[in-house]
Amino acid sequence: MVLNQGNMKRIIWIPIFLNISFLTYFVIIYTKEHYSEGGIFLRKNVNEELKSLKQSMEMLEDLLDTAYYGMAIVDTEGKIVKWNYEKLMGIKESDVLDQYVQDIIENTRLHIVAKTGEKELFEIQTIQGRDMITSRVPIIKDGNIIGAAGTVLFKDVKELKSLVQKLEALEDTVHKYKGAIKRLHKTKFSFDNIITQNNRMIYLKEIAKMAAESNATILIQGESGTGKELFAHGVHKASFRKHGPFVTINCAAIPNELLESELFGYEPGAFTGAKKEGKIGKFELANGGTILLDEIGSMPMEMQAKLLRVLEGRELERVGGNARIEIDIRLIASTNENLEKAVEEGKFRQDLYYRLNVIQIEIPPLRDRIDDIPLLAEHILKQLADSIALPNKKLSNDTIHVLRNHHWPGNIRELRNVLERSFILCKENTIQVEHLPDYLSKKAVHNAFEEEDSLLLKDIIARVEKEAIKRAIEESKGNKSMAAKLLGIHRTALYKKIEIYDIDI
Repeated sequence: MVLNQGNMKRIIWIPIFLNISFLTYFVIIYTKEHYSEGGIFLRKNVNEELKSLKQSMEMLEDLLDTAYYGMAIVDTEGKIVKWNYEKLMGIKESDVLDQYVQDIIENTRLHIVAKTGEKELFEIQTIQGRDMITSRVPIIKDGNIIGAAGTVLFKDVKELKSLVQKLEALEDTVHKYKGAIKRLHKTKFSFDNIITQNNRMIYLKEIAKMAAESNATILIQGESGTGKELFAHGVHKASFRKHGPFVTINCAAIPNELLESELFGYEPGAFTGAKKEGKIGKFELANGGTILLDEIGSMPMEMQAKLLRVLEGRELERVGGNARIEIDIRLIASTNENLEKAVEEGKFRQDLYYRLNVIQIEIPPLRDRIDDIPLLAEHILKQLADSIALPNKKLSNDTIHVLRNHHWPGNIRELRNVLERSFILCKENTIQVEHLPDYLSKKAVHNAFEEEDSLLLKDIIARVEKEAIKRAIEESKGNKSMAAKLLGIHRTALYKKIEIYDIDI
């Protein structure tokens, strides 16, 4: 770590400023009380003024001992009138009074400041073999210099280095918290990240964009993996609250007994195990912005009642507290459950459902938007290529056909998983059916052979390929390396095709 004057200024400016301000204030009060009465000064002699100042300063001995390692006051000739360096230098005040300061303190400039009136702050001065941090300030009364005061704030530069290290550690901690707060204020996605050419999805995007311009509560429903959080991010990013925080909380991931404290916070000592300083809740963190309550269908009935009160009154109480805290938030709720059915079954409050369901966005599953699969696949593959700095890859027509015919219970999340696996396993530029997970590739082959009379080229090729592999294995008497050479393919590819076509050897 390099210690320079910039570092020293950053570290000691505040204490120096406070102490100089105190000294200035003291001198002003002193001169007001002791030098003026009815506008006429009573004391004219500078030495008498300094003597009176010295006597007053003696009353502040304990304060000076705490504020500085040492302090000295000189008159305009540089003679010492007050000495508080005994602990620092081992020299008693009685031994130095009325002596020239330059004869007592090596490398001092205090007598020069008493002449020029120019203060010198946080300078390095070598005293008794140690580099110390000193400041020298002129004492001015009625525009005239009557002396100067010198202080030692750090008796060794090593102390300053230690303070610099502590401050840097503190700054690192502050930066971490700032980073966390910044992340709360930043959304990851916008409506541009919702890739679609499906008419239903295009319509839902338009509804969400219009809803973003209002402050209405939005309920987003859809199966797991359909992109509910993507819509929530888009709404926040397009709203007037986009510069405020965006806070998410998964209601299903938090135990019921802790959900209230997570949402609304708690006061110190509110319950066993609570932090002694208390904790701010997610609703307060989201103040001025948007809060997303994910999996709200899992919220217990008791919490549903409390949430409804908060939404209606726009204020909350922390657990264990009595003070009402006003909040200004935009609520978005999401769930993969059918809340209307849950209301009918008595599992969800009807009044809360209607409070949430101001604007509803029902995202269709991937199997209902098959036309989006090629577009989504292209987008996902590009993201994968960019993330690991590899050339992009494309899907063969057969592969796209397999993807379009899958049911996709995991929706877009499952599609991304399948494509990531295939991207890694495929060494060529085109992802073929054999690069897909077994549950997709085997299903594709099975479907192709279910209809022997199929005239589709891919079905004919699959049947011919299977027969060719069987023949090659027979001619090579089970030697797969020789069979692969006969077929003109790599042995690994042969093993994969044997598995896909489920060929008995």
